[in-house]
Amino acid sequence: MKTPNIGIPAENRQAIADQLAKILADEFVLYSKTLNFHWNVEGPDFHTVHVYLETLYNEQQEIVDTLAEKIRAIGHYVPATLKQYLELTHLTEKTKGKNDSQSLFAELLADHESIIIFLREEIKPIADKWQAEGITDYITGLMEQHEKTAWMLRSHLQ
Repeated sequence: MKTPNIGIPAENRQAIADQLAKILADEFVLYSKTLNFHWNVEGPDFHTVHVYLETLYNEQQEIVDTLAEKIRAIGHYVPATLKQYLELTHLTEKTKGKNDSQSLFAELLADHESIIIFLREEIKPIADKWQAEGITDYITGLMEQHEKTAWMLRSHLQ
């Protein structure tokens, strides 16, 4: 592939790709966990929760695809194996084992909030240290998406 000439030096693009790979891993693990919950939720609110979780995993799938494209756009290959994701993520794929909506929503909320914190910490270095303001705009938007989802999940919890 021809090297991108986008005003970001090669070493900065590598550092950005490394950080985006960590974000991608978190997003993929969250996608997988949300899909797991969609398939396995139980309880009197099954149908409503099942449908809501479908909405969430579809949103996550879009995030995963867009992040992968961001990494490719700056000239790097995308980590794309489960092993790589589990090595890069700061989330866990393990669940606490309860399949009721309150338990599942609490786990998803914790993961969304963890991603929000990580994204917030990445914005300044990517803009200031690695000169990639456009990518920070994307990360800010992603963080806002997670903030909205976290609010929705929080609203479901008693």
